[in-house]
Amino acid sequence: NVTSSTSLSCNMAVQIYSPSFEKICDGLKGAEGPVFDKKGDFFMVAPEVEDSAGNFAGEILKVDLASGTVVKWCLPRVDGIGGVPAGCQVDHENALWVADMRLGVLKVTSSPSDPTKGIAVQLCKESGGKPMQGCNDCVFDPTGNLWVTAPAGEIAPAPYRRSMVERFGSVYCYTRDGNMVLVDTGYRFSNGIAVTRDGTTLIVAESATDSLWAYDIKGPGSVSNKRLWARVPGSGDHTDGGPDGLDFDCDGNLLVANWGSGHLEVFDSAGIHVERIKCPFEKPSNLHSNPIVTRFT
Repeated sequence: NVTSSTSLSCNMAVQIYSPSFEKICDGLKGAEGPVFDKKGDFFMVAPEVEDSAGNFAGEILKVDLASGTVVKWCLPRVDGIGGVPAGCQVDHENALWVADMRLGVLKVTSSPSDPTKGIAVQLCKESGGKPMQGCNDCVFDPTGNLWVTAPAGEIAPAPYRRSMVERFGSVYCYTRDGNMVLVDTGYRFSNGIAVTRDGTTLIVAESATDSLWAYDIKGPGSVSNKRLWARVPGSGDHTDGGPDGLDFDCDGNLLVANWGSGHLEVFDSAGIHVERIKCPFEKPSNLHSNPIVTRFT
């Protein structure tokens, strides 16, 4: 619960909390993309896995939270090229959608021949006649449109590029009608993304500038009124770290994984920084609320 209403913009102290954390598993290569499906099963990704030749070979994992057992559920590949899976979401039919830095947007469903394994399908290679960019995170709005951040360059087989210095990070929307729409571009690493519960506001994290940007959602793939919504603690100009994954809690507060700071930042619905949650690690990458028990992971 939020107990402080002080703002960084007022140069006042923000309440810091140090709750207990439970380690479920460890040793993963770049733990990212936590998400619960409609049945309460928990998935995440290991984007930094490489094969024996040093090529990208990221993994989509299913984790038993009770035992800590980790199972390789899907190894995404397109035309023989491995992926770098990052953010994940689940749709109303319980299919897993993955934002991948090399492969774009993937839809993953259980294999008909082996339900314990997933099969990944690349949704599109182009948007508006231009090559699709590599993606990092995604979120569904209440009507079923998927909003996606894309901080990488063109998807494979183009060379791998990241927009931490050059401003080519983008935001896309994969509409419920199956169209991939370029919403905005010019970001220095567009990263975490969230939509308010009423579906009216889109929030996008820009990692390299420690910024959170807001848009009014006008319709599928259509936004207006871009504005700086908040800033997270940081230098404001760097090439490593910054705001990463985002999620709203049941009270409408936005929680932000501040990679490299060792904290989750909490902002109220007006974008005021109200508290920090201290983590027992320095690089929180993402978080997701369990819709069944309202627990953050």
